[in-house]
Formats: sequence, C-alpha cells, structure tokens
Amino acid sequence: MVYKIKLRDDYIKLGQALKAAGLVESGVDAKMAVLDGLVCVNGNTELQRGKKLYDGDIVSYDGETIMIEK
Repeated sequence: MVYKIKLRDDYIKLGQALKAAGLVESGVDAKMAVLDGLVCVNGNTELQRGKKLYDGDIVSYDGETIMIEK
C-alpha cells in the first residue's frame, strides 16, 4: 500500500512520517525500526530518525511505501 503525506511545513522528520502513516505505534518504535536499518529513503537505508523529508521523497518500510507531497 502507498501512503501519501501532505506537508504542512517545508519538511517532516522520518520518525514523524512513520507515525503519521500508521506504520509504527510510537516514536520509540520508529527509532528502533530506523536504527535496525529497516527503513529506506529514496532507495537508501536511512539510520537517522530525524532525517528531514521533503516533497518528492519516498520512504519504504515493512513492504509499505510513504510518498511525501507538498
């Protein structure tokens, strides 16, 4: 499934995006998923939970996709 997140500001942080899409329950779950190397941003494994996501970025996690849109 593809989740679309509309930006209210210029960016959203990776952990917030995972929570907003409902792919993780909490910030702790987001942190663990990222630190375990399970999250990709634009095809690259991302290890920073605070990574800023901008319009056009694509996040992959647990077989799901999040598209960031302005």
